[in-house]
Amino acid sequence: MDTDSDDTNTDTDTDTYICSEEAVHVAMTLDTTYIRGSMAAILSVLQHSSCPQNIFFHFVCSSNASLLRAAISNSFPYLKFHLYHFDNATVSGLISTSIRSALDCPLNYARSYLANLLPLCVRRVVYLDSDLILVDDIAKLAATPLGQTAVLAAPQYCNANFTAYFTQTFWSNPSLSLTFANREPCYFNTGVMVIDLDRWRHGDYTRKIEEWMEVQKRTRIYELGSLPPFLLVFAGNIATVDHRWNQHGLGGDNFRGLCRDLHPGPVSLLHWSGKGKPWVRLDANRPCPLDALWAPYDLLLTPFSLDS
Repeated sequence: MDTDSDDTNTDTDTDTYICSEEAVHVAMTLDTTYIRGSMAAILSVLQHSSCPQNIFFHFVCSSNASLLRAAISNSFPYLKFHLYHFDNATVSGLISTSIRSALDCPLNYARSYLANLLPLCVRRVVYLDSDLILVDDIAKLAATPLGQTAVLAAPQYCNANFTAYFTQTFWSNPSLSLTFANREPCYFNTGVMVIDLDRWRHGDYTRKIEEWMEVQKRTRIYELGSLPPFLLVFAGNIATVDHRWNQHGLGGDNFRGLCRDLHPGPVSLLHWSGKGKPWVRLDANRPCPLDALWAPYDLLLTPFSLDS
């Protein structure tokens, strides 16, 4: 999981700035399937930042590094970023099939390995999925207080049916379900997280997540992809972020991807989690109303493939 030596920046100023106290660190995964969404997300972050020159992007990819680097560099020639190689073999043997094949992609699990990939001087990072846009300053999100012990922060949804994220096999086995004893677990979406990488490394949380994935390989305890292990390790022990920072579910459910409305309240980030992606629906001339909010950030206005 080392940095890809052939495709990382060699610019000395960039290498120095990565450890700057002023830097706001943002981590995302990159692949050819979601590059259109990623570029829209990057543009939205930059456009709404009060100090875009302070933002440093950490991009994780498992293939097509040169093509992805060119796409980013050509669109954002002054962007400070590093590209890191993620070896799919790191996690592929731990992945169990889920309800949607897109959730089983090894790169979807790279968020669990950021503490291993990023330099030790990067102590805090905002992780973002590729199917979202910001309409507020990401520095506000990055400055979220984590308190004395929290490893990560995210919007929590305590009215969600938490039991639905795990199987009856899990809940009927006390040796498993008691993991939530003395906690008040709430659902949170892992597509928007503020992570203290120092605390993550100190607590070896990558290994804790892998241990639950190993349990899942032996006994099916959940149906979704990379989310449940995060809930098992962190739910009930995270710092709270205002819901405005993840208006999620705009892609509909994991089966049909039907149109959704915004949740009540202010909005700082719109997230098309679920099956339906705005660029796919726009290209098909079947957009949902909220897809019009994503369209102005689309830098690739026609169907696009880096593989072509």
